[in-house]
Amino acid sequence: MSGTVLSLRGITKTFGAVAALTAIDLDVRRGEVVAVVGDNGAGKSTLVKILSGVHAATEGTITFEGRQVTIAGPADAHALGIATVFQDLALCENLNVIENLFLGQELGPYRLDDVAMEVRSWELLRQLSAKIPSVRTPIASLSGGQRQTVAIARSLLADPKVVILDEPTAALGVAQTAEVLGLIRRLREQGLGVIMISHNMADVKAVADTVAVLRLGRNNGVFAADEVSEEEIVAAITGATQNAIGNASGNAIGNVSGNTGGLRS
Repeated sequence: MSGTVLSLRGITKTFGAVAALTAIDLDVRRGEVVAVVGDNGAGKSTLVKILSGVHAATEGTITFEGRQVTIAGPADAHALGIATVFQDLALCENLNVIENLFLGQELGPYRLDDVAMEVRSWELLRQLSAKIPSVRTPIASLSGGQRQTVAIARSLLADPKVVILDEPTAALGVAQTAEVLGLIRRLREQGLGVIMISHNMADVKAVADTVAVLRLGRNNGVFAADEVSEEEIVAAITGATQNAIGNASGNAIGNVSGNTGGLRS
């Protein structure tokens, strides 16, 4: 890892009188997979929407590559180099791989440059070592894992520096999940910062470098993935333990006490 690419400090989001997020801190480094975990209603989706420009933060600061930035809309996130693959993937089943990759961002000033788009499509898929039979294959003919591959490949078109994956292995079988986890490892190898939203602790332990726990819209622990057990992560998610926020290096300073509580100062 070679430095922090994305840093959140005190991110708060309110909807009227309801606080969806309160004082969230999060760091993502180049070549690092950060798994953001939490129960339903913990604030994960709201955090993703703030980073992707769907919602604007009510309070707090976002620093990207050392510069404080404002993400007021999806165009701002795109311009910065933040790409998001949402859980529904937003693929058109009646279109082929090329058409889905370039939908809304086709190449060619006056007419579609089919050759250039096909070449670029294969480049993206090879970058991910993807198992796609042909870029002319309709999306409807692909497996769940292959569709996730296409969605991830589409996110790489603009050469992002951070990729956010929202539940990338949800509803996938064992083989397809292994394929997607391999894609995430390749993103890390290419030096990208990856934020993975997940409920699956086995997947989190398989690919994450850092695990950030959200509980009731607040930070409830930051752990080095190789130094924390699945049981400790679940305890932080459910509030069955008290945890300290990780230090600047991202390592956990968790204190598993078995008591219900929030963050320790």
